[in-house]
Amino acid sequence: MLFTGFDFVALVIITLSLYYLQALNRWQVPILIVASLVFYAANQANLLWLLMLSVSINIISSYLVIYGRPDLSRFYASCGVVANLSILCFFKYGPLLSRTFLPADSSLADYLITLPLPIGISFFTFQGISLVVDTYRNRENTQYRSLIAKNLVQHAETVFFFKAFFPQLVAGPIVKAHFFLPQIKRKYWRDINWDKCFRQLVMGYFLKMVIADNLKDHTLLMTYPYFEAYSSLTLLGLLFGYSMQIFADFAGYSLIAMGLAGLFGYEFPINFNFPYIAVSFSDFWRRWHMSLSGFLREYLYIPMGGNRYGALRTYLNLMLTMVLGGLWHGAAWSYAIWGFAHGLALALERLIDTKFPAKPTRIGQFVHGVVVFSYVTVLWLLFKLPNFSHVIAYGQALINNIHKPNDGRVLSLIVLYSLGVIAYHIHHLIQSEVKQPVWKSWDFVGYGLMLFLVLTNSGSGGTFIYFQF
Repeated sequence: MLFTGFDFVALVIITLSLYYLQALNRWQVPILIVASLVFYAANQANLLWLLMLSVSINIISSYLVIYGRPDLSRFYASCGVVANLSILCFFKYGPLLSRTFLPADSSLADYLITLPLPIGISFFTFQGISLVVDTYRNRENTQYRSLIAKNLVQHAETVFFFKAFFPQLVAGPIVKAHFFLPQIKRKYWRDINWDKCFRQLVMGYFLKMVIADNLKDHTLLMTYPYFEAYSSLTLLGLLFGYSMQIFADFAGYSLIAMGLAGLFGYEFPINFNFPYIAVSFSDFWRRWHMSLSGFLREYLYIPMGGNRYGALRTYLNLMLTMVLGGLWHGAAWSYAIWGFAHGLALALERLIDTKFPAKPTRIGQFVHGVVVFSYVTVLWLLFKLPNFSHVIAYGQALINNIHKPNDGRVLSLIVLYSLGVIAYHIHHLIQSEVKQPVWKSWDFVGYGLMLFLVLTNSGSGGTFIYFQF
């Protein structure tokens, strides 16, 4: 069941109708839980039990941290985190580890390689870890303790809803417990911010269906062995197009999730803040997939020591955090290389800023921005081609195919469908410069045009890229 399908629209309409029905007002959370189970089962009914297991682990461990023996609260929290990570590692990284370390004819290797990858496992696992860790950290905080009901059934309902709420279940944003739990209360139709939800949904569907879904039909040429037949300029154009596509796809999903959550009275954190105008690598990671970078910083980088133990330890923590963040995206060593490359860029940037502190000029910022965007775009190749040998082959084709004729049609369509992402960022830049709304009175024209294009010029339907993570 995709956000772009009619079956999903039907699910949302039915759920909204029941959710705000006055006679069922007190059953709002159970209604959303049932809808979330239907949504997940429509995608992977055979793995619904795994979601239930994950939820159960977090129900028990978070409850025991508050209401179990106080001297064992650290033990309960540790067990909860380990159990969460064990499920993630087994199902997501079992095949990778078996291919890397086990003999090819091993029966265990054969079993691990055939393991299914549960959609959204990285997202709902990290949310479970957030719940357990936040509960442990705030176990003495009276205000937070009040969010953990003493009635186990009521607590189970809260945790189930927190982990399974369908707008963010399979691709985020990663919502932290201390952000979401205080929002769980009775909601009313009159409180919906219709203008905000409409804008988020229209922009989200436009980015996904008009830009990402059209671009994907052309970036398909980047897969092996098709790319070997194209010129160097065409291959660069395809790489640029994929950079636009992955942003439009994931930012579109996040905006749709935020708009849907708003319809039910809940708020999600912003996940993308115009990342392609970043003027440094650290700035990029403050703008791209903000819920993941925030999670990694709060639950991994800082607990490992952050920047508190000297420069060498800081660089090591940065590198390790980014490598693990890369592996979070996928069970292939190319994702670890992607994370390592970003970690290396962050470490070098930090070193240069420490040794040669300077405030860049406007021209300097522009040059930095071009360098950051180019570096980030080249590294997206590791996402598109998880097989590292194909990445090497693509690089060789970039060098060797310079004399092949360019495919003008492909390049033109990539530029055309990338204009939406470019305009999206430029509009924000202009608005941030003038410090006041730009073309505010003409907003309805822009959103009307986007809605028209969604209805008339959507690409062929496809899953969201981040569903695989």
